[in-house]
Amino acid sequence: MNLWTKVAVLSVGGVLGVNARYWQSVWMLGWVSPRFPWATFSINVIGCFLIGALSLILLKTLPHPHAWTFIIVGFLGGYTTFSSFALDALLLIEQKRVGVSLIYLVGSVVAGIIAVALGAALARVLLTWFGIEDLSR
Repeated sequence: MNLWTKVAVLSVGGVLGVNARYWQSVWMLGWVSPRFPWATFSINVIGCFLIGALSLILLKTLPHPHAWTFIIVGFLGGYTTFSSFALDALLLIEQKRVGVSLIYLVGSVVAGIIAVALGAALARVLLTWFGIEDLSR
């Protein structure tokens, strides 16, 4: 697949995935409690289910060469990166690298939380520096 074809396939898949995530969230927020992030939770679980099923189907059936790029990387990457995270962890387990998988799982979650906290702290400093009201909750 040439570079521009790959860019186009990824872009279209990503646009569809991002829109699916956004509109599912909007739809769910109309009928679920805002006290728990049900939309994000369901998107992550659905994305994990889809990447588990579709990655195996695509690997076994070998459809069009752009299918993996469009569906797994583009659409599901735009829908949720949590599904890719879960797939990577499962692949490590299936390779009998359980310890590496556990380090990856725990390390990713801890590093992600730390990164969010550091990003928020930096944003607060910048907001204060520019004289903009801190929007922390």
